[in-house]
Amino acid sequence: MRRCLSKFTPRATLKIALSCLFLVGSLAACNGENKKSTSSNELTSDQLSVEQGVTDVAPTGGKAVVYQVFTRLFGNKNTTNKAWGTIEDNGVGKFSDFTDTALKGIKELGVSHIWYTGVPHHALIGDYTEFGISNDDPDVVKGRAGSPYSVKDYYSVNPDLADDPAKRVAEFEALIARTHQQNMKVIIDIVPNHIARDYQSLGKPKGIRDFGVDDDTSVEFSANNDFYYVVGDDFKVPKSEQGYVPLNGENHSLSDGLFNESPAKWTGNGSRAAQPNISDWYETVKVNYGVRPDGSYTFTQLPESYRFKNFQAHAAFWADKNVPNSWKKFRDITQYWLAKGVDGFRYDMAEMVPVEFWSYLNSSIKMTNSEAFILAEVYNPKQYRNYIQLGKMDYLYDKVDFYDRLKDIMQGHGNTDDLANIQQRYADIEEHLLHFLENHDEQRIASIGFAGNAEKAKPAMVVSTLISRAPTMIYFGQEVGEDGSEETGFGDPTRTTIFDYAGVPAHQRWMNNGKFDGGQLSNDEKNLRDFYQRLLNISAENSAMQGQYANLHEVNRKALTTYNHLQFAFSRWSKQEQLIVVSNFDSENSYQYSLKLPKELLGKWQLSSGAYPLTDLLYGEENTLVVNRNNSASIEINIEPLSSFVFQLPVAK
Repeated sequence: MRRCLSKFTPRATLKIALSCLFLVGSLAACNGENKKSTSSNELTSDQLSVEQGVTDVAPTGGKAVVYQVFTRLFGNKNTTNKAWGTIEDNGVGKFSDFTDTALKGIKELGVSHIWYTGVPHHALIGDYTEFGISNDDPDVVKGRAGSPYSVKDYYSVNPDLADDPAKRVAEFEALIARTHQQNMKVIIDIVPNHIARDYQSLGKPKGIRDFGVDDDTSVEFSANNDFYYVVGDDFKVPKSEQGYVPLNGENHSLSDGLFNESPAKWTGNGSRAAQPNISDWYETVKVNYGVRPDGSYTFTQLPESYRFKNFQAHAAFWADKNVPNSWKKFRDITQYWLAKGVDGFRYDMAEMVPVEFWSYLNSSIKMTNSEAFILAEVYNPKQYRNYIQLGKMDYLYDKVDFYDRLKDIMQGHGNTDDLANIQQRYADIEEHLLHFLENHDEQRIASIGFAGNAEKAKPAMVVSTLISRAPTMIYFGQEVGEDGSEETGFGDPTRTTIFDYAGVPAHQRWMNNGKFDGGQLSNDEKNLRDFYQRLLNISAENSAMQGQYANLHEVNRKALTTYNHLQFAFSRWSKQEQLIVVSNFDSENSYQYSLKLPKELLGKWQLSSGAYPLTDLLYGEENTLVVNRNNSASIEINIEPLSSFVFQLPVAK
C-alpha cells in the first residue's frame, strides 16, 4: 500500500516488500507458473487468439471503462495550493460538486463505472466534534486531510465531503442516485488489511460491534481477536530521522508525540514493534484474519477443486463454516453499502489477506448482486490466478507487468516485444487484468518523474485500452494532462496528493468554475481530452473489444526492418467487425512500412483476394487492406510520432 508509506520512503515495487509478509494466500504454490510465448514466423493458434474460451455468441457492445476520481479534489475550485494548507486555505470538493453536468462530462469519456476514492470516513485533521465525531491525533495521521486508507468508520463517509456533515451519508446516497441516473455505476474502497488506529464507528447499525471491542488483549493472537497485540508494551509514536513532524510543526493540542494505545497493536504493514518505524504504515493497525503469527491458519482452507467453481458454490462452501469475526465484519460492511446502491468495490492491498477470505467475501457479495464490480490491488503476478480463480475477484491491477513495461517504453528505455509476451503469458486470465496508465498511487504521466509530456501517453493508452477484454481505468485529470507538480504537504510531487487539501490545476481548467465545459483548457489540453474521448468510446462501444485477439507484432518484427521495437500492432475482432491497431511509440520519428497480416488471420476472417477499405476509428483516415492470391496481405502504413490507427474492416453482411 504505497500511499501509506512515509514520504521519505523510496516507492519501490511492493512485490519485494510483500515477500516479507506472511499473509500471501493459502495456495501460493498453486498454478503460479507463467506461460511462455512462441516466436515462430507464423502465428500459432495461441498467438492468433490468446483469449481462451471465446464463444461464438456475438457481443453486443464494448467493455467497462472505470473513471477513478479522488472525491475531495474533484470539485475544489480553490487554486491557492499552499503547502500543508488547511481546508480554509486550500478548499475541498464536495459530493454536491458532482452535478448532473459534471457527471455528463465524465460519461462523455465512455465511462461505465466511477470509482469514488476516499469516501469511507477516514482519520483527518478537522474539528467535527459538534457532530459527535472525535478529533484525530496528528501523530497518527498522514498529512492534514488524511489518508483514505486509514478508515475510522466504515458505516459513515468523510465529513469533509458533505455540505452538511450531519447529513453526510444521505448526501452520498444522493450522489449514488445521480450517478445511476447518468447510466454509470458506483465503486468505493474497502481496505480489509488494516484500519485507523482510532477506529470507532458512530454510524454502525444495531447489533454491529466495532473492531477490537471484544478482543482479549492479554494475548498476542487469538482466533477470535480482530487485532494482533504487542503484549506488555504501549504504543509509541515513531521517530523520524529525516526530521518529519506532524502538520509540518504547526501547534496542535493533540500533536505531542503521544498516542494512547495499550497494549500496542501490530501496524498495518505487519510491523510487530510497539514503536513502528516512520516508514511503516504507523497510522493503521493490522486486521487479524485467523492467521497465526507463524503464518498458519485457524480457518478451513479452500480445496483446490474450487478453483473453477462459480460464486454460488463458494458461498455454499462457507455457509456451514466457522470463520473469524473479522470476516463477518467486512461481510456486513459490504452488504451495508450494497443496500445503499453501491455497485462494486476496489480492494486495497488484497494480497495481504488470505485467499479464503476473498472467496468468502466475494461470493457473499455476488449472492446479493451478481453483477457487482470487484477490483483488487495485487502486485504479485504469481498470485494472479489464485486471487481470480479461488478468490473470485473480477479484476486485478495489471501493474507489475503491463503497466511497468508501458512506462519503460514511454520513458525511452523499453521494448514493445515485452507487450506481446505479457499478453501471451496471461492468455487464460487476460480478461481479468485491468489496465491503466495512472491512478492515485502512480506518477502522473506528464510529470518530470514519468514522461514529462502527456502526449507520450497516446500510443500507450491505445494499446492499454484496446489489447484485451479487460476494463480500462483512467484517473481524473489524466485526460487533460495533469502533471501533479504541486508541493502540497505530506505527499510527493509528481503524484496528485491524497493526503492534503489541494486543487488540481489542469482538471480545474476543465471544470471551469463548475461549468464542466473545458472553458479554461489550452488547445493542447482540449485536443488531449478529445483523444481520450474518442479512444475510450471505441472501447466502450465496439463489439470487437469482447471478441478475439491476434498478435501481429512478432511476424512484422521478423519481416520488416522499419517495424522496430517502438512499433506495436495487433488485431481484435467479433462477428460484427474486425479491427487492426497500429501504434508508434517513437516521439521523434515517423515510419513507413507494409504491415503484414498472416494467412491464419485471413482464414479466420474468411477474406479472399481483393482490396478491402479500412477506416480509422480515431480520426477517420482511410486506408486499404490488400489480400493477394497467395494469401499474403498487407496495409501500407505511414505513421507519425506518437500516433496510432484503429482501422475498422466491417464484416460483410
